[in-house]
Amino acid sequence: MQKRLLRVFSLVLLLASFAFADQAAISGRIHFEVTVARTASTAPVSGRLIILFTQNKPTGRGNMIVPSWTNPRSVWITAREVHDLQPGVPISVYTNQISYPAPFSTAPAGDYYVQAILDVDHNAAYRLVTPGDLISQPEFIQGLHPASSGVVAIKFRDKVPQPPPVALPAGEQYVDFVSPSLSAFWGRPIHMRAVVVLPPGYSKGDQHYPTVYWTHGFGATLPNIAYESGTYRRLMDTGKIPGMIYVMLDESFPTGTHEFADSVNNGPWGHALTTEFIPYLESHYRMDARSTGRFLTGHSSGGWATLWLQVNYPKIFGGTWSTSPDPSDFHNFTGPDIASVPPGNAYYKPDGSPWMLVRIGDKDVVSLKDYAQQEAVLGSYGGQMSSFDYVFSPRAPDGRPMQLFDRVTGVVNPEVAAYWEQHYDIAHLVQQRWPVIGPDLKGKIHLIVGTADTFHLDESAHLLQKVLDGLGADASFTYIPGRSHFDLYKGGLTEKIAQQMYAVARPAAKK
Repeated sequence: MQKRLLRVFSLVLLLASFAFADQAAISGRIHFEVTVARTASTAPVSGRLIILFTQNKPTGRGNMIVPSWTNPRSVWITAREVHDLQPGVPISVYTNQISYPAPFSTAPAGDYYVQAILDVDHNAAYRLVTPGDLISQPEFIQGLHPASSGVVAIKFRDKVPQPPPVALPAGEQYVDFVSPSLSAFWGRPIHMRAVVVLPPGYSKGDQHYPTVYWTHGFGATLPNIAYESGTYRRLMDTGKIPGMIYVMLDESFPTGTHEFADSVNNGPWGHALTTEFIPYLESHYRMDARSTGRFLTGHSSGGWATLWLQVNYPKIFGGTWSTSPDPSDFHNFTGPDIASVPPGNAYYKPDGSPWMLVRIGDKDVVSLKDYAQQEAVLGSYGGQMSSFDYVFSPRAPDGRPMQLFDRVTGVVNPEVAAYWEQHYDIAHLVQQRWPVIGPDLKGKIHLIVGTADTFHLDESAHLLQKVLDGLGADASFTYIPGRSHFDLYKGGLTEKIAQQMYAVARPAAKK
């Protein structure tokens, strides 16, 4: 019995020594001791704690380290969820928990800038820092050895303030509408917001005007729309575009961009727009309340949203001018063919080479894998890839959308891919529904994209064009040579689109 007890005691000591040795090894690696100063908060705070480190000097607004989508591996990121973080009480964060591009303890030695964000509303994957978040000031550390540096202290001293609302000039108005159908879906009031831009002379007459429904791309919010709205007002004031009413729709949502799609995850946004919000607007403004006076336009995710609305509500809208839309044929979803059976891998081509997502000029610079994995560390929702899941995917048993692909391996879930194609692949939907929607859709689709689109979106556009041409849809596709996702509108594209819309609404008017 004594020998047995001795063996057990020896085993306990051995295991304890292993545990001590392992803890000693971990404690030697870099980890962070994070504290909230009372200047940032006097009450316990919760959220996603994000720590960023880079060898490049911070260049973001407010002296911020900003993750790069054109060179993502230049910024290392570690994150973890924290709950009821007490002011003045430090917590430890180990970089091997959730990190990109790898645990920071494996980074090379060198000089680094380090900064932390407490993302209290979990929207860092959509916009890195928003009002209410806590931030630390970037700290420059010379000669950092991540494999053996031990503790690095970080203190949150600042809280991001709430900025004043953007004041609109005369002729522009905010509209805030509570949707009955979306509120019923979510069980709380859901607001549909927009900026309405009125044409010159609107207040002095009683005539009605064509209406353009515009929406933005990924990452924008209502304040961005308020700045953008002035462009249309100035163009109308100077006579460069015809007088029309512009309704600049906010499609941002905590899950990303809802893209005005009817979704089992986000709710019936298309239904709410067409049966609730537009009738509300037409009862308050002198709008052409007919299809030949309602037009759609949007860029990027907004381009996909306007394509979707035109295809699904062809009797309501008189045409869409969609620029650089998100993938409209899922046989090329920014590269991977997710509509094949079985679907392709989201990260790797059949030959094993990576799918590249971002290109600058004629050079591919960022893989889809790097883009998606960086986003996953910033947050589990709100990012571009997770936004697609929230719009397109069926709901999982846990109540969240099923992911199209595994973020580690890139393996595509065939069940989810089939659901995406059946419900949201625009090329597939038009082909399947053409006998019903064709007469109302013919001649109403106008798509413009650059041949050097930053996200390869011209490739999917070509596939959609092939389908529409085969159906005799009388669709217009314009590929602007050498233009990217971000310089497409140079050279007067806004004016051309407005003139084409006005020609549909007022065919007898002089150019």
